[in-house]
Parts: sequence; C-alpha cells; structure tokens
Amino acid sequence: MPVAPRTLTVIGRGQVHVFASGRGLRGAVVRFGDELVYGGAERRAAPGWLLAGRGGRTVPVPAGDVAALEGVIAALGAEASLPPDSRQAELEHHLVAVLLLWIERWYDASRSEAREPGDADVQLQRRFARLLESDFARHHDAAHYADALAVPPAALSRALSEVTGRSTKELITDRVMLEAARLLRFTDLAVGEVAHRAGFSDPLYFSRAFKRHAGEAPSDFRAAVRGKSMHP
Repeated sequence: MPVAPRTLTVIGRGQVHVFASGRGLRGAVVRFGDELVYGGAERRAAPGWLLAGRGGRTVPVPAGDVAALEGVIAALGAEASLPPDSRQAELEHHLVAVLLLWIERWYDASRSEAREPGDADVQLQRRFARLLESDFARHHDAAHYADALAVPPAALSRALSEVTGRSTKELITDRVMLEAARLLRFTDLAVGEVAHRAGFSDPLYFSRAFKRHAGEAPSDFRAAVRGKSMHP
C-alpha cells in the first residue's frame, strides 16, 4: 500500500511486510511488544485488535492532530534512549496507549457508512478483546467467552482466526502468559503468587504451562529479563 502524507500504517505482529525505498519521505517507525499494550497501573481494554489483523491498515491523521502525534512519538523515542529505571515501563505503556487510542479514534472516524468486508468479524474480535481483558485471570476456557458474547464457540473461533490468525484458546493463553511474564519481570512476587494472579490454583501446573509457552521456567525467565529495557 502506498505511503501518503498524514497517514499511519499499522503492521500487526507476525505480519509479513516489505518496505520499498522512496525519496522525500519524512516519518517514524514505532515498534513495541504486547507488554506495552497491556498491563500497567490501570487495566484497560487496549485496542489491540488494530495490531492483530492479517492485513495492514492505513489510518489518516487529522491535520490538527499531527503535532500532538509527533510529540508522543518523540517522547517514546526519548524514553527508549534512557537507561531503564522503575518508571520507564509505565511511561512507555501510557504513551503507547495514547497512540493506539488515537489511532482507533481516527480509524473509526475514517470508515465509510458502507460495511467493509469482514466488518462483523472485526467487531466481534473487539468485543472479545474487551471481555478477555477483564476476565482472563478468572476464565481460561473458550466456552466462557463464547457464552458471554452469545455466539457459538465455533463461530467465535472462526471470526478470531479470520481477524488475528489465532484461535480463541490461543488468544486466551497468550493474554494469561503475557500477564505472568509482566509480573515476573516487573514485580518481586513469588512464583506461586504470580500463578495465583494469572488464574492458576496449582503453581506446579502454572510453571509447566509457562515453560511450554515461553520456553523456560518462570524463575529462569525472571533471571534473564529482570532489569532489561523493553527495547532490545
């Protein structure tokens, strides 16, 4: 897709993309992981659906918002260049949240009245994402989310797969393990308490599940990442 003035191109996790060179371009690239989208001092349903699509999205930026957008991007760049401290992750989290919420607002404002292909699936995925953010620590089963959203489990999984490329169960597991990784990295909670907060009643089962997901035991993961910046 062509790059146009005053636009943002959103590229989701795992999406194959190629940048062709051009002339007279001025812009910035902002890269971040899931840990900057979720978690933090206040829990919100971040518009992670923007980052989950198989196809990229180009979002127009209103002329009056360009300066504010550039200010947030500059602030993110400044934080990333500093040595990590106890406040950096929280500051980056809030700046990325502002960026994503603005993008969601601009995206919704730019859509035409006509329904876009797959719009119903996108809307269902957005509802699922909000529910998952509030319930992931209490409910790890896909049936709970299908029931709460009043759709058949197969229909929910199909819609999520169309939009994100992942099944209901995979998305639940990703969110649960992301919270566990965040707690291991940024708190001094014992592994058993991390397991409890992530919704596991058996710490040993949690440790095995975390190792399957992350490739290493919770204690080894904590030792490897403790004190490192979000930005490699």
